[in-house]
Amino acid sequence: MAYWLFKSEPDTWSWDDQVKKGKTGQSWDGVRNFTARNNMRAMKVGDRGFFYHTGEEKAVVGIVEVIRTAHRDPTDKTGEWECVDLEAIKPLKKPVTLAEIKANKKLAGMSLVKYSRLSVQPVNDAEWRIVLDMSGE
Repeated sequence: MAYWLFKSEPDTWSWDDQVKKGKTGQSWDGVRNFTARNNMRAMKVGDRGFFYHTGEEKAVVGIVEVIRTAHRDPTDKTGEWECVDLEAIKPLKKPVTLAEIKANKKLAGMSLVKYSRLSVQPVNDAEWRIVLDMSGE
Protein backbone atom coordinates (compact mmCIF):
# COMPACT_ATOMS: atom_id res chain seq x y z
CA MET A 1 0.00 0.00 0.00
CA ALA A 2 1.19 3.50 -0.83
CA TYR A 3 0.20 6.67 1.00
CA TRP A 4 -0.81 10.05 -0.38
CA LEU A 5 -2.10 13.47 0.62
CA PHE A 6 -5.04 15.17 -1.13
CA LYS A 7 -5.49 18.91 -0.65
CA SER A 8 -8.82 20.67 -0.96
CA GLU A 9 -10.22 24.08 -0.14
CA PRO A 10 -13.06 23.27 2.29
CA ASP A 11 -15.33 25.86 0.63
CA THR A 12 -14.98 23.92 -2.62
CA TRP A 13 -14.85 20.31 -1.36
CA SER A 14 -14.68 19.58 2.35
CA TRP A 15 -14.15 16.50 4.46
CA ASP A 16 -17.88 16.57 5.25
CA ASP A 17 -18.66 16.59 1.50
CA GLN A 18 -16.39 13.58 1.04
CA VAL A 19 -18.05 11.71 3.92
CA LYS A 20 -21.52 12.37 2.47
CA LYS A 21 -20.53 10.48 -0.71
CA GLY A 22 -20.38 7.26 1.32
CA LYS A 23 -19.17 4.01 -0.24
CA THR A 24 -19.62 5.33 -3.80
CA GLY A 25 -16.92 7.90 -3.15
CA GLN A 26 -16.05 10.85 -5.33
CA SER A 27 -13.74 11.54 -8.24
CA TRP A 28 -10.80 13.73 -7.22
CA ASP A 29 -11.36 15.84 -10.30
CA GLY A 30 -10.31 19.28 -11.42
CA VAL A 31 -6.59 18.72 -10.86
CA ARG A 32 -4.58 20.57 -13.52
CA ASN A 33 -0.98 19.92 -12.51
CA PHE A 34 1.18 17.33 -14.27
CA THR A 35 2.97 16.13 -11.13
CA ALA A 36 -0.32 15.71 -9.25
CA ARG A 37 -1.81 13.87 -12.25
CA ASN A 38 1.19 11.57 -12.44
CA ASN A 39 0.86 10.86 -8.71
CA MET A 40 -2.75 9.80 -9.31
CA ARG A 41 -1.64 7.59 -12.20
CA ALA A 42 0.65 5.76 -9.76
CA MET A 43 -2.16 4.99 -7.29
CA LYS A 44 -3.68 1.58 -6.78
CA VAL A 45 -7.03 0.56 -5.31
CA GLY A 46 -6.57 0.30 -1.56
CA ASP A 47 -3.94 3.03 -1.27
CA ARG A 48 -4.68 5.40 1.60
CA GLY A 49 -4.39 9.15 1.79
CA PHE A 50 -4.69 12.05 4.13
CA PHE A 51 -7.49 14.51 3.39
CA TYR A 52 -6.04 17.98 3.91
CA HIS A 53 -8.01 21.22 4.24
CA THR A 54 -6.21 24.19 2.70
CA GLY A 55 -7.17 27.83 3.22
CA GLU A 56 -7.45 29.13 6.74
CA GLU A 57 -7.58 25.70 8.39
CA LYS A 58 -4.41 24.16 6.88
CA ALA A 59 -4.76 20.75 8.54
CA VAL A 60 -4.93 17.04 7.86
CA VAL A 61 -8.48 16.16 8.90
CA GLY A 62 -9.23 12.64 7.68
CA ILE A 63 -8.21 9.45 5.90
CA VAL A 64 -9.43 8.45 2.45
CA GLU A 65 -8.93 5.34 0.33
CA VAL A 66 -8.48 5.02 -3.42
CA ILE A 67 -11.45 3.01 -4.72
CA ARG A 68 -10.88 3.50 -8.48
CA THR A 69 -7.57 3.97 -10.26
CA ALA A 70 -6.77 6.82 -12.64
CA HIS A 71 -9.42 7.45 -15.28
CA ARG A 72 -10.50 10.34 -17.45
CA ASP A 73 -11.43 13.40 -15.43
CA PRO A 74 -15.11 14.08 -16.16
CA THR A 75 -14.55 17.84 -15.76
CA ASP A 76 -11.93 17.92 -18.54
CA LYS A 77 -13.11 18.38 -22.12
CA THR A 78 -9.59 17.89 -23.57
CA GLY A 79 -9.13 14.30 -22.37
CA GLU A 80 -5.66 15.19 -21.10
CA TRP A 81 -6.40 15.06 -17.38
CA GLU A 82 -7.16 12.12 -15.12
CA CYS A 83 -8.41 11.54 -11.61
CA VAL A 84 -8.94 8.78 -9.07
CA ASP A 85 -12.00 8.06 -6.96
CA LEU A 86 -11.77 8.34 -3.19
CA GLU A 87 -13.88 7.08 -0.31
CA ALA A 88 -13.77 8.66 3.16
CA ILE A 89 -12.54 6.12 5.71
CA LYS A 90 -12.51 8.09 8.96
CA PRO A 91 -11.80 11.50 10.45
CA LEU A 92 -8.64 11.92 12.48
CA LYS A 93 -9.19 12.00 16.24
CA LYS A 94 -7.45 15.38 16.23
CA PRO A 95 -6.66 17.37 13.09
CA VAL A 96 -2.93 17.87 12.51
CA THR A 97 -2.13 21.42 11.43
CA LEU A 98 0.49 22.49 8.94
CA ALA A 99 2.19 24.42 11.75
CA GLU A 100 2.47 21.21 13.82
CA ILE A 101 3.84 19.32 10.82
CA LYS A 102 6.43 22.03 10.11
CA ALA A 103 7.44 22.06 13.79
CA ASN A 104 8.26 18.34 13.69
CA LYS A 105 11.87 17.96 12.48
CA LYS A 106 11.15 14.38 11.38
CA LEU A 107 8.70 15.78 8.79
CA ALA A 108 11.07 18.40 7.32
CA GLY A 109 11.33 16.41 4.08
CA MET A 110 7.60 15.81 3.70
CA SER A 111 6.18 16.98 0.38
CA LEU A 112 3.60 19.06 2.25
CA VAL A 113 6.46 21.10 3.71
CA LYS A 114 8.70 21.19 0.63
CA TYR A 115 6.10 21.53 -2.14
CA SER A 116 3.27 23.34 -0.42
CA ARG A 117 1.30 24.09 -3.60
CA LEU A 118 1.16 20.51 -4.93
CA SER A 119 -2.45 19.30 -4.57
CA VAL A 120 -1.82 15.53 -4.72
CA GLN A 121 1.41 14.32 -3.18
CA PRO A 122 3.12 11.18 -1.89
CA VAL A 123 3.55 10.46 1.82
CA ASN A 124 6.15 7.90 2.87
CA ASP A 125 5.52 5.20 5.50
CA ALA A 126 7.37 7.04 8.27
CA GLU A 127 5.55 10.33 7.58
CA TRP A 128 2.21 8.49 7.57
CA ARG A 129 2.90 6.95 10.98
CA ILE A 130 4.18 10.21 12.48
CA VAL A 131 1.14 12.22 11.36
CA LEU A 132 -1.19 9.49 12.64
CA ASP A 133 0.63 9.54 16.00
CA MET A 134 0.30 13.33 16.13
CA SER A 135 -3.45 12.96 15.57
CA GLY A 136 -3.87 10.47 18.42
CA GLU A 137 -4.60 7.54 16.09
